[in-house]
Amino acid sequence: MPATLHLFNTLHRKSGLMLSLMTLIRVVLACQVVFLFAGCGSSDQPELGDVSGTVTIDGKPLAGAIIVFKPDIGRAATGITDPEGKYDDLEYLYGVSGAKVGPNTVSFEYEIGAPGPPIPSKYGGNSELKVDVKAGANTFDFSLDSSGPPAESTPPAVD
Repeated sequence: MPATLHLFNTLHRKSGLMLSLMTLIRVVLACQVVFLFAGCGSSDQPELGDVSGTVTIDGKPLAGAIIVFKPDIGRAATGITDPEGKYDDLEYLYGVSGAKVGPNTVSFEYEIGAPGPPIPSKYGGNSELKVDVKAGANTFDFSLDSSGPPAESTPPAVD
């Protein structure tokens, strides 16, 4: 019988040391797996609120406009208005709906070349519209007026 096998059999029979070592290795591996999967559930994503509403300009629905909710710090959430000027289900991340809870500046723009009434600059990239998004459901209706210089059509900023 080879010496290593003899040593293994002797240790196993006399003290149970090999069995204990194998058990210890199994416990350590199981703990690593548990901690690995427990770590996958954590997220640095902030608290989000569901946001919906209607946008009009001079009393008419603002259709096909991109609406941007930009928090003071962090990633913007974007959506698009339907033919009736309604929006909901803003996208914070791909597959993640909502807008960051807290103060947000709201702006509107079109995709380059998209038709629609001009959006004044006071509602564009330098928007003056502020809302406070709360956890849960939020409804923000915006009644814009067309007075003022038009906003430039640029893609929404993403952090």
